[in-house]
Amino acid sequence: QVQLVESGGGLVQPGGSLRLSCAHSGSILSITTMGWFRQAPGKERELVATIVIGGRTNYADSVKGRFSISRDNAKNTVDLQMNSLKPEDTAVYYCNARGILAGRGYSDWGQGTQVTVSS
Repeated sequence: QVQLVESGGGLVQPGGSLRLSCAHSGSILSITTMGWFRQAPGKERELVATIVIGGRTNYADSVKGRFSISRDNAKNTVDLQMNSLKPEDTAVYYCNARGILAGRGYSDWGQGTQVTVSS
């Protein structure tokens, strides 16, 4: 349905910033919601932020005021700007796209990008 490729992860010190980008291709017009999730070692995957077609955004309480999700329709990318990073933000970050194609819902994932916050 949709192919997703994340980039921008890496190692950053506490208090620093990173910007993740998710390039998407395929049945782009079928997408209704895009988002970023993360999974830390030993923990379940959790929602970080989502953005719907109309532009409305939603954030996990743990990242509100620090992270910002945005979508560039011209470039077919969804970015996650992460500021004031904390060690507990360390995780593999995954891009997700949900939509409806041929009357059926789908949820596609990228391969993930590692974010490590450490001094």
